[in-house]
Amino acid sequence: MSSSAQPQSQIGKPPTRDEKDQDSHPTIVPGASLLLALRLASRPILLIGGGLVASQRLYFLLESDAHITLISPSPLHPSIQHRIDDPTTSNQITWLERPYLGKKDEIKVKNFDLVMTAIDDNELSKEVCDLCREEKVMVNVADIPPQCDFYFGAQLRKGPLQILISTGGMGPRAGAMIRDIILNSLPENLEESIKGIGLLRGDLRKRAPGVGGKLGQERMDWMKDICDIWGLEKMSEFNNDQLRSKILDQGWENRKIIGPNDIDYDENRTPGLEKVLRFGNDIDWWTALSGLGVGATLASIGTLYLIRKGLLKA
Repeated sequence: MSSSAQPQSQIGKPPTRDEKDQDSHPTIVPGASLLLALRLASRPILLIGGGLVASQRLYFLLESDAHITLISPSPLHPSIQHRIDDPTTSNQITWLERPYLGKKDEIKVKNFDLVMTAIDDNELSKEVCDLCREEKVMVNVADIPPQCDFYFGAQLRKGPLQILISTGGMGPRAGAMIRDIILNSLPENLEESIKGIGLLRGDLRKRAPGVGGKLGQERMDWMKDICDIWGLEKMSEFNNDQLRSKILDQGWENRKIIGPNDIDYDENRTPGLEKVLRFGNDIDWWTALSGLGVGATLASIGTLYLIRKGLLKA
């Protein structure tokens, strides 16, 4: 069956509150990986290897704010050496300049939250994998899927947005190609939209604190509907403090869904005439325009008078 003819039940989608038919349940298709976003800040990670693949692992670990113990003899890949020498990242790395000795090594896998190997020695890699399995420590052995408890996949990051494309270890290059397709199709201001919705969500939680219960459900439903009505592009405007306050005051406090067309808001906070026109509901803008016309006329008469009296040069 082609992917276009694939039934909806075969596309991985968990139940949602929007399901209209509660008796219809997606078919479980075994064999997938559980994709998670691990928080590794200050967590101990063991990385064995000093080549190109290890440099790629190190890059993602550093971005996760992990503390990495790196075991590898010299010379290191230039990227790894740069991170060790760079004072902005060097404090996250403990480099032991020697080969890893497996079971005999004084560095024990049980003292780490994750272990990764990126070396050419398959026997040593398997020994590391076996040690980790004995100690129940999750391990990734580069390029050997059966010895991996987790995969890296193709990743992209735009500000707070992170996307992982996993092929289950079958086709890393295909994953990278799919990643590039997604990257090229993302809106330019997507980071600002995500930051904006994060700020609105944070402000809402201050007004409606707590986890679970009726209030928590109302909060989640309201946020979902707000996101849907504003859309990704418009959510970038949530970075404005004035707008967020108005949405919460007029929307959340009244349990209403306020869209872009339902709220008086000058996104550029433009003073003067443009602001008068934008907030026409509160001001008689024809009167305002007339006032501007009269003011301009009086200024012109005054200028001509001063010129004729010789008090102002033309």
